[in-house]
Amino acid sequence: MNTTTETQNLKALSLDWVEKAGDQKYTYNFSWMGRPIIQLPQDIVAMQELIFRIQPSVIVETGIAHGGSLIMYASMLELLGGDREVIGVDIDIRAHNRAAIEAHPMKKRIHMIQGSSIAPEIVKQVHDRVAGRGPVLVTLDSNHTHDHVLEELKAYAPLVTAGSYCVVFDTLIEELPDRCFPDRPWKKGNSPLSAVREYLKASDTGFEVDSELESKLLITACPGGWLRKK
Repeated sequence: MNTTTETQNLKALSLDWVEKAGDQKYTYNFSWMGRPIIQLPQDIVAMQELIFRIQPSVIVETGIAHGGSLIMYASMLELLGGDREVIGVDIDIRAHNRAAIEAHPMKKRIHMIQGSSIAPEIVKQVHDRVAGRGPVLVTLDSNHTHDHVLEELKAYAPLVTAGSYCVVFDTLIEELPDRCFPDRPWKKGNSPLSAVREYLKASDTGFEVDSELESKLLITACPGGWLRKK
């Protein structure tokens, strides 16, 4: 068996594992400093690698949920020191989640904005807060439909500085059977990955897929979604 075949078989096995683990709500098993993070451990490790390498001044995250990833990013920025912060955007920051985040020791590194991440007034708030600062890293993890993610990419990917990343979460939807999302509008062809592919068709985006990082991880919610700014 050659190396290419071995790699393909391992990728297929990894995808099968992720599908079955999803049925068991595997990502809901983990937290970061007391807040549910709802991410694959491999992606958590990959994000800390990127944050330490890039040492961003600002991280923009769409999709807050319970706030675990906000806390994780903020804790990394706290270790790096200086004037650094995470900007979190969500259409509905539930009161109990907001209260828990605001009571957390890492809150001093977090700025939350409630509203649709693609609403012009919300996009403007983020751009105004990021203006003149860098490096900037962006993660997109809110509504996973094609149209929404494409608009997020158009709105926030331009904030990313050279050498940094726009990480699009849940591109894996494109590789999983539609039965995995029975009560959601997203599916194959209407997913973050379909949005990424359309966005990258434009010759002036300045982004490339970091396939080396993806290959190292094997198990990731972001296949094709680790976008590096050239």
